Amino acid sequence: MKTYVVGVCAIALALGVSFLPAPGFAAEPVFKLKYASFMPSMHKVSLLSDEWCKEVQKRTNGRVKVSYFSSGTLVSANQMYDGVVKGVIDIGFSVISYTPGRFPLTEGLYQPLGVKTAYQATKMANAFYQKYKPKEFDDVKLFYLHQNGPGYIHTKKPVKKLADLKGLRIKSDAQTALIVTALGATPTTMPMLETYDALKRGLADGVILGSETLQGFKFGDVCKNTYINYGATYSATFWIAMNKEKWNSLPKDIQQIIDKLNEEWVERQGRLWDQLDEEFFTLAKKTDHQVFYATPEEQAIAAQKVRSIFDTYVKNTKEKGLPGEEAMKWAMEYLKTAPLK
Repeated sequence: MKTYVVGVCAIALALGVSFLPAPGFAAEPVFKLKYASFMPSMHKVSLLSDEWCKEVQKRTNGRVKVSYFSSGTLVSANQMYDGVVKGVIDIGFSVISYTPGRFPLTEGLYQPLGVKTAYQATKMANAFYQKYKPKEFDDVKLFYLHQNGPGYIHTKKPVKKLADLKGLRIKSDAQTALIVTALGATPTTMPMLETYDALKRGLADGVILGSETLQGFKFGDVCKNTYINYGATYSATFWIAMNKEKWNSLPKDIQQIIDKLNEEWVERQGRLWDQLDEEFFTLAKKTDHQVFYATPEEQAIAAQKVRSIFDTYVKNTKEKGLPGEEAMKWAMEYLKTAPLK
């Protein structure tokens, strides 16, 4: 037995392997994190989130390992923020409209501002956060905000003008339901993951969403028509945040690495959404998908119809002591000069 032990030790020494940590050195801790999202696993935005996880591990030399869970497998979209706050998950990805009223000031970014591209809207969202630092995010470490491409109306039957929307049931959320109503259609709210089936079964006539959902969520299998009216386009506001206690437990150098990575991902996220929109328009030209653009006159009419939505936002924020009116004016001015790409 002694001979065997001596032999093993000799081999270990020859290979440079140590069974014990070197004197004066302690093994660095590995931080294992869970990142949850509601996005489908193969959606390109989901793949970019998974790439973020791998990049964190790479840049921290393995000191941080992030496991990515897509498709709402850990936490549903509307429970995501609570999941982050309570530490059920470490990092979460969702949309502010899934928790209406929880982000009263930031909901200004979700208004029908007439955005043209996701990159433009994403840059605006993060500039907005830096300017106003909404306290509604104080209970988490907000990584960054991003916005998808302009929300258009995609329908089963052709919509060539505003009047064609009358009587149509359009899948909406708490915020976009206001846009749908203002434009003359009927909003019907439902989770994203239930929308495809609702369209197939005739429970909805269309959706008001970014065009990437026609491929990412396969809504284009049913909705063969798109109506674009920049007088009332909006962009959904996505957030990515980390549990505050878990963030504070990370060493400063790791926090700095993640902060730097998040700055890069703001750019990549905005450009990816636009890339997905471009893929849709390219595909539409090759298929039977029809795209109808509102005339300047109809754009002006639509802008006037949704005006009351801004007024409601300003009124609601004012009641809460928040600078909603100033925020709306700031956003509108920002979009006038913000680069589209």
